[in-house]
Amino acid sequence: MTHRTPRRSRVLAVTALGTGVLLAGVATAAPASAVTPTVSCTSSKAALATKLKTDITAALANRRGTVAVGLYDRSTKTTCTLRASTAYDSASVVKVTVLATLLWDAQKTNRALTSTEKSLATKMITQSDNTSTSALWRQLGMTKIKGFLAAAGMTQTKPGANGYWGLTQITVTDEQKLLKLITASNSVLTTASRTYISTLMGKVVSSQRWGTPYGRPSNVTWHVKNGWLSRATHGWRVHSVGTFNGGGHDYMITVLTQDNSTMDYGITTIQGVAKVIHKDLAAS
Repeated sequence: MTHRTPRRSRVLAVTALGTGVLLAGVATAAPASAVTPTVSCTSSKAALATKLKTDITAALANRRGTVAVGLYDRSTKTTCTLRASTAYDSASVVKVTVLATLLWDAQKTNRALTSTEKSLATKMITQSDNTSTSALWRQLGMTKIKGFLAAAGMTQTKPGANGYWGLTQITVTDEQKLLKLITASNSVLTTASRTYISTLMGKVVSSQRWGTPYGRPSNVTWHVKNGWLSRATHGWRVHSVGTFNGGGHDYMITVLTQDNSTMDYGITTIQGVAKVIHKDLAAS
């Protein structure tokens, strides 16, 4: 598998973000603890929770790096977490939040997105275009971005300073909150807004369809957004968030990783986790 598009589209994320820039007062990695975090799963189907815990743990057993995992399946009331509150540099995963903020703000005055906004949003999500993201980030401004985060209850997400959207601090907990808002009726995002976000996430270019969709059954629809960023400390950050529906399940997966030696190594780690999740849910 080649990743020419991801490598090209990360150029701005690496150069404009500045590999030496750190957010004041924000740690990019939690200090090592005496006890290694373990996967925790609960479900209305006890056997499914046990199976998922075992299989996700096994998928990560021989992988280097620091990995955080979130799974939620509405159909079986299943939740799995690992390092749910550990903060990671967002890289391009934050682009879903940018789009959600744009739509949330437009809803306030019941206005449709302009043709320019639609073009920028489409490039931002389907191609992971950084220039488009920077334009929307500037247009929205910190007040609106923080306003959406507050409305969405994403209290652990800290927007990147000085326009460095790719250094926004994100957690599994908050990314899962966002995916839940996108996939079910709520008071934050209208049905039209939710549909718009999902539609674009379902049209991501083929070279960026790696990550959480990996190993899904053919009868399960997917919507994905990935992120990747290399920095001087903690190596490659490689992330994937996705929503899935079909086969009697309605679920969302977040996998955040850092300390990867290469982008491909991070992708392989994410896909190892995604594969067992899809398999276990399909069999339940």
